[in-house]
Amino acid sequence: MRSLPVADPGTPDARSPIHYLLWVARRQAGPLAVGIGYAIVWWIAMALVPIAVGAGIDAIRAEDTSALLICGAVVLALGTVQAVAGTMRHRMAVFNWLSAAYRTVQVIARQATRLGATLPKRVSTGEVVSVGNSDIAHIGNALDILLRAVGSVFAIVTVTVILIRTSVPLGLTVLVGVPIMTVAVAPLLRPLHRRQHEHRDLQGELSTRAADIVAGLRVLRGVGGEQVFADRYAGESQKVRHAGVRVASVQSVLEGAQILLPGLLIAGVTWLGATFALRDEITTGDLVAFYGAAVFLIAPMRTLTEAADKLAKGHVAAGRVVRILNLEPEVAGGTGDSGAACQGGLLRDVASGVAVRPGIFTAVAAASPEESIAIADRLGRYTDGDVDFGDVPLDRLPLAEVRRRILVADNGAALFAGRLRDELDTTGKASEEDLAAALHTACAEDIIGALPDGLDSEVAEAGREFSGGQQQRLRLARALTADPEVLILVEPTSAVDAHSEARIADRLAKARSGRTTLVCTTSPLVLDRADHVIYVEEGVVRARGTHRELLATAPAYAATVTREEG
Repeated sequence: MRSLPVADPGTPDARSPIHYLLWVARRQAGPLAVGIGYAIVWWIAMALVPIAVGAGIDAIRAEDTSALLICGAVVLALGTVQAVAGTMRHRMAVFNWLSAAYRTVQVIARQATRLGATLPKRVSTGEVVSVGNSDIAHIGNALDILLRAVGSVFAIVTVTVILIRTSVPLGLTVLVGVPIMTVAVAPLLRPLHRRQHEHRDLQGELSTRAADIVAGLRVLRGVGGEQVFADRYAGESQKVRHAGVRVASVQSVLEGAQILLPGLLIAGVTWLGATFALRDEITTGDLVAFYGAAVFLIAPMRTLTEAADKLAKGHVAAGRVVRILNLEPEVAGGTGDSGAACQGGLLRDVASGVAVRPGIFTAVAAASPEESIAIADRLGRYTDGDVDFGDVPLDRLPLAEVRRRILVADNGAALFAGRLRDELDTTGKASEEDLAAALHTACAEDIIGALPDGLDSEVAEAGREFSGGQQQRLRLARALTADPEVLILVEPTSAVDAHSEARIADRLAKARSGRTTLVCTTSPLVLDRADHVIYVEEGVVRARGTHRELLATAPAYAATVTREEG
């Protein structure tokens, strides 16, 4: 299936998690700068409110009505600015969160498309699912917290400067106390980072286990293995729970420190301020302003510790993303202009000797299924191999051209959620007649007829509403609708009944008449319709001919086919 068109997210810097987070930040530098500006205004407006209130109290004591009115107007203006800036800051925070999260989704989806068949070999399903489920949220949080964290630093500096100008001892207490509070929580970050990393790994493994169980539930029920796998899943989920508890134990200490340490600072500042007020070194309004400022400092200081926590989680999440982004495809396409010069022709796998002649319905029967799958993968350039396509080595063609001209359809292909018509016509170019012909060839008309909205019906994830045989027929219809120059089918009838298999074999031979087709199968019904049959044993061609000729002249071929028939 082709991915939906999206805006180019750019080429990420995946040297390390830090580089990736910085790359994301650079890609949305404008919105980040605007959001930080709103955050600074929002924080400073809040920080100045206690100062204005303190000045108002002094005006009351001095019975200065005009000064009191001015202070009241300043408090009202600060409240208005705070409301507007806070709303815009939150709007920009959500924008930056979504931008970071979905930019990560885009680069992961693009990398998954580039890796193709390499991805499931190198990364588990659970790992990829976890990136989409939780890692994008942590990366979004890391960008989101930057707005409030930078603004909180400006607020702390503003309050500290005002306090120092009012009272040097109190100002210095805040100036020294804030860094001490911040440094005091630093020892908690390393164990938190490590435990989050372990928890994330176990979550990925558990997601993989869950995906495997769901995919094989029907088989498990058939062999009575549900309880065994349920017990295994329960055991692994307990490991995830214990890891989560270990993470929470550190987080709880961190949360407690976020309240205790600022509280101690506030208590100290308030005590000193009260002492100075009793000595008439500061006014009552100054004391109220100092207390309000000290209470206000709890919020920016908690924001700084929250930023340390979210940035640590974002670092862990970015590490998972970087791991996927640093993977390279097992095969690469050519970079020259040989694609334009290649006119197609004989498709030949040198290692096995299998040659697919143009315009011929060819079948490969192998002594073991793995041998035919390996040949199909090499012919389709999913694994490296010495393969010629006409007069041009296949590895010299651009990979996109190989995918366009040679289609390998096996039973591992998935049905995706969405409208069935779009699922079958992946290019969006097929006519109603093309779809009807493909469905007829695959004997899938009855499947469409049973659906309430026909081809416009919605398909559930992985096509789970269809049986195994129905899914196989729909996959075959999708491959036929694509109508590639070379079509390679791997066991296209292994899950259907004998009557359907006979009809498919007959219709497939007629539908692909004059088109280059290779079917890897040991089904006698399909082999009997092939123009040319190749028997492979131990990875090399042992016999060639028609199905009936090989039955009479190649005992090993006959034994392989009749076992399948029996």
